[in-house]
Amino acid sequence: MERPRRLRTSEKIRSLVRETHLEREELMYPLFVRAGQGIKEEIESMPDQYRYSVDKLKEAVAEVEDAGINHIILFGIPDLKDRDAKGSAAFAKDGIIQQAIAEIKGFSDIYITTDVCLCEYTSHGHCGLLAKDGYVDNDSSLRVLAETALSHAAAGADMVAPSDMMDGRVGAIRNILDEKGFVNVPVMSYAAKYASNYYGPFREAACSAPGHGDRKGYQMDYHNAREAKTEVMLDLHEGADIIMVKPALAYLDILANLRPKISKPMR
Repeated sequence: MERPRRLRTSEKIRSLVRETHLEREELMYPLFVRAGQGIKEEIESMPDQYRYSVDKLKEAVAEVEDAGINHIILFGIPDLKDRDAKGSAAFAKDGIIQQAIAEIKGFSDIYITTDVCLCEYTSHGHCGLLAKDGYVDNDSSLRVLAETALSHAAAGADMVAPSDMMDGRVGAIRNILDEKGFVNVPVMSYAAKYASNYYGPFREAACSAPGHGDRKGYQMDYHNAREAKTEVMLDLHEGADIIMVKPALAYLDILANLRPKISKPMR
């Protein structure tokens, strides 16, 4: 049998035959938006990264665009006084994310994705509402998460990204968006989000560490590889347009195992 000849290419055409591409245009830059004015506050756990008040976002977005990045994802940090047990600030019309979207849309057409979660907005710091026994109440959290996603879409978000890991939240979000006419707003689901110490710097950046306990009851156990497929398939069935495995670098085996089974984009 004749040995196949390896295609030798010049740098100019190499990208045409490259099996895997990663370009700046595919990246999504996180921006942390906090209440207040005139704030550009360095995040101690993330050197050279900042929390911005809404009036400082024009500067932040300009730097992102100058770097050739066309997508951002917003994380909101309300005042402590605005946090309550129900996460009311998450879906308020004048909430921090809702203000940030309106501000950015006034000067840029950059693609805006928003984090949909309750940990930054609840007084207890968990990603869902708490029942009387202190455990996260999955089902009562779905309504609040759906209302939050709807408020982001109404403010002008291009895509919503639920990161809470409540069961059924993708379906609840997709249903309310469709019902209210936001059929073209996609859902990027944190479908397989493992409980991880890697989130430490992010929790400090978003001021969202839980006040008691941990999130292992609703985030995934790192021992469970097969569970990832179940979670992803459920979210796809409920209407997720993009799925995410997090933290990705430590779970490349999960990504590799999922790819042959799904056709939707993965991040």
